[in-house]
Amino acid sequence: MRVLVCDQIVGDKKDEDAMDGLTVAAAQQCVIEAMKKLGAEAVPLSQVLGRVLAEDIRANRDQPPYDVSAMDGFAIRSADVANASAVLEVIEDIKAGDMPRKMLGVGQCARIMTGAPVPQGADAVVRVEDTAVVDDAQVRIQVAVRPRNDIRDRGESMRNGEVVLNAGTEITPGVVGMLAMVKAAEVQVYRLPRVAILSTGDELEGLDDPFDANKIPDANSYALMAQVQALGITPDLLGIARDEPEHLKQMLQRGLQYDVLLVSGGTSVGVHDYVRPTLEALGVQMKFWRVTMKPGHPMAFGVAPLTWVFGLPGNPVSSMVCFEEFVSPALRCITGHSKLFRSTVTAKLARDVKHKHSRTEFVRVLLSKEGDVLVAMPTGDQGSGILRSMAMAEGLLVIPSSSKGIAAGEQVTVQLLSGTEFQAEAGGGY
Repeated sequence: MRVLVCDQIVGDKKDEDAMDGLTVAAAQQCVIEAMKKLGAEAVPLSQVLGRVLAEDIRANRDQPPYDVSAMDGFAIRSADVANASAVLEVIEDIKAGDMPRKMLGVGQCARIMTGAPVPQGADAVVRVEDTAVVDDAQVRIQVAVRPRNDIRDRGESMRNGEVVLNAGTEITPGVVGMLAMVKAAEVQVYRLPRVAILSTGDELEGLDDPFDANKIPDANSYALMAQVQALGITPDLLGIARDEPEHLKQMLQRGLQYDVLLVSGGTSVGVHDYVRPTLEALGVQMKFWRVTMKPGHPMAFGVAPLTWVFGLPGNPVSSMVCFEEFVSPALRCITGHSKLFRSTVTAKLARDVKHKHSRTEFVRVLLSKEGDVLVAMPTGDQGSGILRSMAMAEGLLVIPSSSKGIAAGEQVTVQLLSGTEFQAEAGGGY
């Protein structure tokens, strides 16, 4: 059998055991190149937060629809207050929502509220704190102002017909406000993928199964579920596939009806690791099946006619790290996002970290502040089966494959594991 790596044949079966796999960067590129945006769907404005626009949005009016006051104060003719301490006649009050009834003449002004339309004849607004009441009909203007002072121009926010939001814009609370401004009650956004999660292995115990001290609880399904949910997507849990070819085949066939299938376990090279050959028999074209990383070396990725398939390692930390590096960027890509990768920060390493040359390593760390300096501290033992190390982590310290270890006090790159901030390029120098 031959293995396809990003559509390039790299070796025969006899070479596979010696092949260490793609670099993290090459594997990420391979995954992203295989992605395409899903179709658009109409979603009510109340449900679009976090989604991505699939259409340009145009203004349906000028906003503001006329020149309006930016402050509470008095609408004036700037020529009348060339010298401070001018006394002007107040001819009307204009509230927000009112329309002016009178035109200002020489020596006249109008009391005006924020957002109210500026009357004809006025070319400036003076703030109320820069005035003093003389009597009910007169006010003293205590400053000189230039034309257009504290006036918001018609169309300052948007002009009728102009594009105010481009397709590809991620919908934030501010964007929701703009959509409401143009009365977009329903919005075309990129569709969310249907994601299936399947764990494999006779050693696993399901959440609802009877307690068996000789079994391993299926944490992977639920950790992956939470990672998918953190991206605003609700996945389906398919359960546990046994290490029996026919049962595994049936479960994988179910998963291949989804847009994205996440399979944890069974992608290594053991005699009972049936996932990869079964996927291939079902028509999945494997793009790669090893990555030079720790944890997560037995990471696989393939493409079926309807489905993108990620073969994640069985160890829970490896599975979660691979999700962050490959699955999360892929899901953001197909839902229309342009910033695919977790944000990175620079921190000072709190203690020495050893590193075995040749693989990119992702060390789980806690972050703290020492003055203005961010400090990264490993969460403890870093074994790929120690899920606590991931549960405690606030970030992944990236050790490039070329590194021979990092000493305490050196600067390191840390990928953040929480929050909504992402960046266009992967960080970490791998």
